[in-house]
Amino acid sequence: MASYLRKTLRILYPELFFHFQFITVVARTKASISDLAKQLGVSVSTVSRALSDHPTISAATKKKVWKLAQELHYQPNHMAAGLRKGRSNLLGVIVPHIDGHFFTMVVKGIETVATKAGFNVMICQSNEDVKHEQKNIESLLSAQVEGILVSLARNTLDSRHFDKVRKQEIPLVFFDRVLDGLDVSAVVIDDREGGYQSTKHLLAQGCRRIAHFGGPLHLNIYKNRRLGYIDALLEAGLPVDEELIYHCDMTQEDGVTGMQRMLQLKKRPDAIFSASDFSIVGALQELKRQGLRVPQDIALSGFSNETFTSMTEPMLTTVDQRCEQMGQAAVRLFLEMLEERSALFSPRRIVLQPDLLIRGSSLRAVKEAVGK
Repeated sequence: MASYLRKTLRILYPELFFHFQFITVVARTKASISDLAKQLGVSVSTVSRALSDHPTISAATKKKVWKLAQELHYQPNHMAAGLRKGRSNLLGVIVPHIDGHFFTMVVKGIETVATKAGFNVMICQSNEDVKHEQKNIESLLSAQVEGILVSLARNTLDSRHFDKVRKQEIPLVFFDRVLDGLDVSAVVIDDREGGYQSTKHLLAQGCRRIAHFGGPLHLNIYKNRRLGYIDALLEAGLPVDEELIYHCDMTQEDGVTGMQRMLQLKKRPDAIFSASDFSIVGALQELKRQGLRVPQDIALSGFSNETFTSMTEPMLTTVDQRCEQMGQAAVRLFLEMLEERSALFSPRRIVLQPDLLIRGSSLRAVKEAVGK
């Protein structure tokens, strides 16, 4: 790879070739702790103790070591030092994807707390594929991470590939997506409450035939958002009509397809509550293509508060999942587990409260917009 890059630079960008060569030489000649010891005529352990300000090393020796270290641009390998002490100071994170706002902000929250606690974060994407998720686990274990935070891929149906993590007594914390019925430490939003609030709001707007776009029910988030939808309908004395429930992978394309199906019904819905913002924006696109008005003809409500929901016309009603707070809580839970370091650690679940953001896509009664 390096030889190919050098050849490409020499042919296409000759003016950059010298800089590449210079960087390569610098990288190859970076001073090591052995180089410092050899030039000073002392042992490697003496240099190591001097750099760590050990009390057994004289001030004069420390001064000589630090002076030469600065001259040679020596940089200590903190990871190697940590591993020698039995610690890597690495926290592994697995997310389904980093597209959109939600997982990006969760990772931001994770890094904020992890950095303050002295941890570096390694981020992996499963790309919504369980096989890739399994490889992520192997990679993180090989890197000797001290803990793993994970949000499951859409097609993960069991947790057997996490058994190795548990056997090594490495703290494991799930966030957002958890397999239904799995007794593990996790940080989640109250998805059922979020689904209930969204559907209740649509009912308050006068909607009575509310459809639901939902995801795979083996994942907690989609199962609970569906239950919240059903709770609100039953509370209002309305039946649960299965022809109004469309299960999909929650993509934008699925939203288009789902909306087309709903519009082909003899009696079309007057509102859609989607368990994802991606599918609801697809529904919005299809309604506009067919010349239908939102919210007058069909009201729309999504879930996750993706950035694009405030950029559409009309802006999309959605549920904020407190993503940054979720990431921060996941790290704090990991730190608790790390401190306890016991196979008998009891799984703990932190449940955050959702916040319904009412916007133009669902707002038929103007008075509900106040304060939102």
